[in-house]
Amino acid sequence: MKVRCRGFFLTLVLLSMSAANAALFEDDEARKVIIDLRQKFEAMQLRSAEDLRKVNEDNALLSAQLQQLRRSILDLSGQIETSRGELARIRGQDEQFARELSEVQMRQKDLLQTMEDRLKKFEPSKVRVDGLEFVADPAEVRDFEVALATLRKGDFAQAQLAFADFNRRYPSSGYTPSALFWLGNAQYAQRNYKEAVINFRALMAAAPAHMRAPEALLSIANCQVELKEVKGARKTIEELLKAYPKSEAAKVGQERLAKLK
Repeated sequence: MKVRCRGFFLTLVLLSMSAANAALFEDDEARKVIIDLRQKFEAMQLRSAEDLRKVNEDNALLSAQLQQLRRSILDLSGQIETSRGELARIRGQDEQFARELSEVQMRQKDLLQTMEDRLKKFEPSKVRVDGLEFVADPAEVRDFEVALATLRKGDFAQAQLAFADFNRRYPSSGYTPSALFWLGNAQYAQRNYKEAVINFRALMAAAPAHMRAPEALLSIANCQVELKEVKGARKTIEELLKAYPKSEAAKVGQERLAKLK
């Protein structure tokens, strides 16, 4: 019985030792697992910390870049506003310059027009008198018209002086034949017949084809009649009829010739 008990007890001890060994083995494995898990967790924590650090660094860098970008944008906005202001100032200057330029151009235009108008008073121009067209200086035109206006007013003495002065001042004028004709008429009106004949003859010599030439011949005949030179008057009228047979002066001369004895 004791032997059986001892055997049973020994069996129990062996079983207990086996169970203890099994438990011990299981604890080692668990520790290993735990240690492995802990190491993995710590490694994960380290990686997470590193990742977080990198994220924080990236965020800090990005934040710095954003700040720099904001400053750049603000600087650019300031530059744009400054440029807009400068552009507006330049546009204003351009508009002012355009207005001033327009005013200067208008003044120059007015000045040029004034100068042209003044120059025209001294520039020769085309005129047409007694069927003739020629170029005459403004002073020449003025002096002739003043002399003719004086004659038409009936101031024959002053007209004689004016036409005589005109012929002296403008010896090559296109007005010369007409001036000689009207000078002769002014002298005839004052009964200066001999002087009148001289000027009528000067007209005939200078411009025999002039439209006043027939009248000049008739006027010579009239002067000769007043001077009692009837024979000379008849001869002058015959000259008129021969040279200008179709003129109005020739018709008058024909009638005058019939009355001369």
